Amino acid sequence: MNQLTPELLDGQGPFLLVPDVVLLPEGPMHGFAVVVADGCFHAVGQVEEVKRTHPHLDAVPLPGCLLMPGFVDAHHHLTQSFGSALAFGEPSEIFRRVWVPLERALDEESAYVAAKLAALEALRGGFTTVTDAGTRAELDVDVVACATRDAGIRCVLGLVCNDADTHGADTYNAVNNDAVNSNTVDKNASVLDTAEKHLARYEGDHLVHPSLAISIPEAATAATLERTARLAAEARAVVQIHVNEHLASVERSLVRHGLRPLEYLNSVGALGPQLLAAHATLLTPRELTLLADTGTAVSYNPVASAWKGNAVAPATAMAERGIRFGLGTDGTRGDGFRLADAAESAQRLVYGLATGDSSCGAGWTWLEHAAGGGADAVGLAGRTGTVAEGMAADFLLVDVTNPELALSWDLPWELVRRGNRDQITAVFVAGRMRLWRGWPTDWDGPALVEQAVQLARAAVDAAPITRVHSTSVAARKRSTGQ
Repeated sequence: MNQLTPELLDGQGPFLLVPDVVLLPEGPMHGFAVVVADGCFHAVGQVEEVKRTHPHLDAVPLPGCLLMPGFVDAHHHLTQSFGSALAFGEPSEIFRRVWVPLERALDEESAYVAAKLAALEALRGGFTTVTDAGTRAELDVDVVACATRDAGIRCVLGLVCNDADTHGADTYNAVNNDAVNSNTVDKNASVLDTAEKHLARYEGDHLVHPSLAISIPEAATAATLERTARLAAEARAVVQIHVNEHLASVERSLVRHGLRPLEYLNSVGALGPQLLAAHATLLTPRELTLLADTGTAVSYNPVASAWKGNAVAPATAMAERGIRFGLGTDGTRGDGFRLADAAESAQRLVYGLATGDSSCGAGWTWLEHAAGGGADAVGLAGRTGTVAEGMAADFLLVDVTNPELALSWDLPWELVRRGNRDQITAVFVAGRMRLWRGWPTDWDGPALVEQAVQLARAAVDAAPITRVHSTSVAARKRSTGQ
């Protein structure tokens, strides 16, 4: 790694890169090279063949490097980064007491900095794409688009389309969808008009990809659930909806509709390839069948399940049944390797131990769904997530000379169980180097962190946040009396 410097890879390219290993869908390949130009992979193949077909390019050797696809975060809340630790130890459905108050306290500057801070953490963890599920900050979502674009990360940008009830949309406790009056109809028309404009707004943007979002099924009228699904399908975008995240949300749906959330979404025509169901825990066999039959995608968020959920999505069963899914952080922590590890660990602890399944996806499953599978789930299939000719050059250079990875017997498994963000040398998005050894190459990362510290204190002080649990220091004092 001593021969590799950021200057070798600076600029737009084209580059002919020769790493020690290239991670392709079929596995790690030695003796391969890639050509990066115009933001894409122009060639991927054996070194001598790539050199022969690109004689005008000088090869850049990358000794000790693995070149692999960047991770895709299939579920994030970028404007919540100021309050990440406020959720620790809290019971489920903390949006009522923490997230909604915090986001509503953000102004344009603080929302921009919060989103850019989250983007920086994601890049540091090897994510080249983040999927934002929509902000509750009362401002133009283009603030988030600008933050991610300036940070240099690809973003699937959600626009919240709740319309069942203004108060209910804030708290996810919407009025009965059957009680539609003239005000609701007017609101529905306004939401759909705004949704159409959002989907058209970023046409041609090479980093920002528009998406629609509904907080939970009860936060939108049946008409809006159906029409946003149709709009997204026509635009080849996704609609993001939190589904079956907590037991309370399942019970609300049963009381209100006599149907579980996925059953209700199916009844109003909202299921389909355009739907990205965030969390999708607490699934019945019938709901798994609905997901498989309709082509609906899922964001499997294992760290969120461990930190604040009621269940773990049956991701190994989803993989077996061909259900599309990606891995999401839900804003918990931005480390793609630790997310893949959590995805495998959660399956083993919840499902594998009970059935004697010691493999639980055999390692490769979690890498695949952390990258290419995630890109498919968030509507970017064919654009990113794989090292292949014609795909966006969103990739990582990973040091494989470290003690954790140097003695390699099964690299995909080792990346899942022993990889971490400290091993990432460089992060590329759309063919440009965005990070070198953890920090941006073309903007001041430490200065952003310093700014975020100041703005976060002001935002948290101003927000009417209510926590059930005290800090860990206060809890220790109560427990020990010291």
